[in-house]
Amino acid sequence: MTISFKAYTGIAGFTPEFHRVHEFLIRLNHPKVINEGFLWGRWEWMFSLSLLDLSNLHNIGIWEDDGEIVALATYEQTVGNVWFVVDPGYTFLKEEMLLYSIEKLGKDGNISVLIRDSDSDCQEIAAGLDFKPTQGCERNAVISIEEAFTQYTLPEGYCIVSLADEMDLNKYNRVLWRGFNHEGDAPETPDSLQSRRVELSGPHVNLNLKIAVAAPNDEFVAYCGMWYLPGSDYALVEPVATDPAYRMMGLGKAAVLEGVRRCGQLGAKQAFVGSSQQFYYNIGFRPYSTETWWARSSCHKVNEDTETALE
Repeated sequence: MTISFKAYTGIAGFTPEFHRVHEFLIRLNHPKVINEGFLWGRWEWMFSLSLLDLSNLHNIGIWEDDGEIVALATYEQTVGNVWFVVDPGYTFLKEEMLLYSIEKLGKDGNISVLIRDSDSDCQEIAAGLDFKPTQGCERNAVISIEEAFTQYTLPEGYCIVSLADEMDLNKYNRVLWRGFNHEGDAPETPDSLQSRRVELSGPHVNLNLKIAVAAPNDEFVAYCGMWYLPGSDYALVEPVATDPAYRMMGLGKAAVLEGVRRCGQLGAKQAFVGSSQQFYYNIGFRPYSTETWWARSSCHKVNEDTETALE
């Protein structure tokens, strides 16, 4: 065993280093999912978003054993909040990962790390480094992909459309803008539409699994993005949004269950979502795991849950 550390490349985009981490996340969760809170789809979605802080990419930490990645300390949008991903055979690295994160991944002297509630060893290490648990947490839910759980109905005049069927960036942009509660008309500038194009340009994107519900006026009014790789038995739901003017009509449910159903047809046995919203429980998802944000400064403000209502 020869453990070494290296910083992630400072180069943005889907670089060879991106793919190495991607492969690590796949390997870690095969044949059984053990890190449902940060699956490969979340890593790829992170690099697809214009919100990603590119100036700190070089502070993402990677630990290797003889050249093979065994642990990762990363932020998702910007530094300050940190996710750990560790191969079960290398849990002894957690203290080093915490110390590294304090030094390189904090923001304005504050830092929060996400620790699984069942990981008492990491909690003990964090407490010894002056971290305190907070009220902030991330919850994961799962649905077993069975035909009985993927049934839905749509109101008359509404239909399912995948982005493979209709790649309309304006419609896609509008449903996400409206679905995440932005006021006013969605911006349709070249830059905003290019950002949406990049969101859909990841190396493992399957446009057949990017599901919209079209209203009678042909606008997209609900959306669900699914992440699935052939040969795996799990999928990830991310993101989901419904236009506020069209909520409580079962449209978000239809988009999610259609995406889940299509992943099931490709071989997925279960689908995960990083949420505890009642919306998901109502359509068949069940609580799976909880992780709590541990903060090292009492003045640190942990990100609040900003998920929108989806129905």
